[in-house]
Amino acid sequence: MERPYRSYIRRIKVIIEPLSSVPNPSNHWTWQCFQISVLILPIIPLVGVIGLVIVLVSIWLNRYHQIINNPLNWGLAVFALWLIVISGLAYEPVESWLGLANLLPFFFLFAALSILFKQPSQLRRLAWLLIIPSLPIIILGIGQMYANWSIPNILGWELIPQGVPPGRMSSVFIYTNFLAIYLLLVLNLGLGLSIATYQNWYLSKDKQKVWILLFLIVIVVSSAIALILISSRNAWGIALVSSLAFALYLGWRWLVYAVIAAATAIGWASFGPSWGQPWLRKIVPAYFWARLADEIYIRPVETLRITQWQFCLDLIQQRPFTGWGLRNFTPLYQAKMNVWFGHPHSLFLMLTTETGVVGMLILAVIVGWVMMQSILLVSRSNDLSKSDGLESSDLLGDRLIFFTYIIAFTSFILFNLLDVTIFDLRINTMGWILFSAITGIVLSQHKYEVSSWGNSRV
Repeated sequence: MERPYRSYIRRIKVIIEPLSSVPNPSNHWTWQCFQISVLILPIIPLVGVIGLVIVLVSIWLNRYHQIINNPLNWGLAVFALWLIVISGLAYEPVESWLGLANLLPFFFLFAALSILFKQPSQLRRLAWLLIIPSLPIIILGIGQMYANWSIPNILGWELIPQGVPPGRMSSVFIYTNFLAIYLLLVLNLGLGLSIATYQNWYLSKDKQKVWILLFLIVIVVSSAIALILISSRNAWGIALVSSLAFALYLGWRWLVYAVIAAATAIGWASFGPSWGQPWLRKIVPAYFWARLADEIYIRPVETLRITQWQFCLDLIQQRPFTGWGLRNFTPLYQAKMNVWFGHPHSLFLMLTTETGVVGMLILAVIVGWVMMQSILLVSRSNDLSKSDGLESSDLLGDRLIFFTYIIAFTSFILFNLLDVTIFDLRINTMGWILFSAITGIVLSQHKYEVSSWGNSRV
């Protein structure tokens, strides 16, 4: 008869089994260092960043020629040069020079990591590494809100009772919105892994997969509950859109109708006409419609997003070409409104204001091209298995995981339409890692297509 502790050990081994192998033996230690760095980044950011710097340097030293031959990196080099030029022309040049730290190092990271990723199996591994730290982060957030837990700044973050701002969970992040975008990432990747695991279990009937699936369900449910508690309207809307995207991709019509019905009911209760609204407000919890309708807080005009956006549009009209310089929105807004704001709650408006229309267009073209190619790639069912000569035994799962990354990074983009996430080191790093992973698979596919026609490799 099997002893109980051995049964528990076996179940734990089953859960961590997706992290046990190395899909890229040609870069064994680099890949291992990258995995460890990503895993500990949210909890111990300094150590995670040091590990990523080691990975970055290693790839640049060993794959320099491949990096400089990538046209996407040429585009980023042009953008970097443009940022340096406008910093010399900025309203406050010192602020703009400091602002380069939020962008330039990540261009080097992107150039390196887009070479590291070649196979869909690596995307699975990365997804696991990104979602596993969410459980302790959520537990800390709940303790912060309901037990007044407090932890001093000894790991690169501080746990403040009742969150930042007070009454909204922020956990290990400096502000609640950074936790919101992290949990959106966890929710999307967790959903993709859960569905892929369920499909694998359904086809193989492997009972061991049940434990992996249960673990993933715990992560998805806990991240969804935490997102509700965070009370971020932006995150709520994007979570609904992401769920709808998964339902449409899988052809689950019942879930499509359920998501549309829920969104319609909540939207009507929040913003709808008087006909039917009182009745819906009795059904839909006030926690949702009062927050969406912004009836909980009284906000001065200077703090409203619409005021900040209008101010950005006025600045863009005054300097459409060169912009005002990085990090210059804050001093300009303070001089005009006598209120300090770190950003205008829209990354795209902020970059257009600070780097000019030219700078924003360069970045938009680079990101847009990669995302367009990724959508085309996921629509061609057989191409993912051909990337870099890979013969996949789970093509259906590979397509789903790649689609999951598209949804996760799109969530980043949508979130930044109404907020700015580049000022948090961990969130900014995760965003660039996601983009690098998608780009790596896209470039590997292009390499396959070129070599298949008998031409030289890209």
